[in-house]
Amino acid sequence: MRVYFHHTQDTRLILGLQARGEYPSHFLYGAMELARQPGVEVIFDAGLAVGEGRRRGRLWRNTWRILSQQRHFDVLYGTSFNGLELVILLRALGLLRRPIAIWHHQPIVTSRSWWRELVARFFYRGIDRMFFFSQPLVDQSLLSGKAHAGRLQVADWGPELAFYDRVVPSAEGQLAFISTGKEERDMATLIEAAGRACAPLDIHLRRQTGNVDYERELGALSIPACVRVHWTEGLLYGALARTVAGARCVVICCRRTNYTVGLTTLVEAMGLGLPVIATRNRAFPFDIDAEGVGITVEYGDVAGWERALRWVMGHPDEARQMGAHGRWLAERRFNIQHTAEQVAAGLRKIGE
Repeated sequence: MRVYFHHTQDTRLILGLQARGEYPSHFLYGAMELARQPGVEVIFDAGLAVGEGRRRGRLWRNTWRILSQQRHFDVLYGTSFNGLELVILLRALGLLRRPIAIWHHQPIVTSRSWWRELVARFFYRGIDRMFFFSQPLVDQSLLSGKAHAGRLQVADWGPELAFYDRVVPSAEGQLAFISTGKEERDMATLIEAAGRACAPLDIHLRRQTGNVDYERELGALSIPACVRVHWTEGLLYGALARTVAGARCVVICCRRTNYTVGLTTLVEAMGLGLPVIATRNRAFPFDIDAEGVGITVEYGDVAGWERALRWVMGHPDEARQMGAHGRWLAERRFNIQHTAEQVAAGLRKIGE
């Protein structure tokens, strides 16, 4: 089975970073591991990322490249439908012969607009397989009526453990709490709680992500002395992983959403064997508290975050055990090798 892999980012750049040990393979959603599956060959598309203003050009370029290459592959595998919209519509029209499989990062929902809903129902006919991060996302998607249950599949996305086994903590000294990530972070709640608990906290954040201007948000807050803010840019996964490895606990404080926001940070913590304190996101693939990998707090609960921070500071041995549980869970189930096996099984169902 020949798999054409399409990414929303610059795949050639990423493969170069990975060859230097600076980029974990789980951000390629198992493509590297798929290439090692029996009977599977992976063709890597360039997948150049472009700005929003060039979206139309990206769509046409991707469509032409895939149509011209379709005789060379059996199934198209994308990390998202972004950039593949025209290809998917062609598949729905029956003009593309090759099946399409993509990762769907959010639940499929019902549109408030009747015509958008009509277009979306037709659009989803062009996707033969959708991979989701958790069963709650699948359950929500089925309520929309846009996709048949037989086309939806949960894959246990997890870290490239070998990458984190090679990570050596940075030499700047051990940190207490660290916050990374970029999507829908609730900095106001986290910073206020850290100040109340006098919890040493390092925040690594992009100045702006999408429509969220974190620099302006944090500029309007009173930052306590125990909190340090570091602005980040680019694909710095290797350097950031070394910094995170030097912390005692990873904190994931997010705003309310209907998808698995914060999962990437959780996956990294598990790979490094670190405990977490996280907003209680019911779309996550497992219960953080029940699995013993950390503590969860309800959305916007400053007092709850303060208690959790104080508990971790006061119970270092128990916190380290939580981190060990997270690593064990990653080794047993949530790792990119297991992800690739599940994805390969799904691709074989539609591509052979």
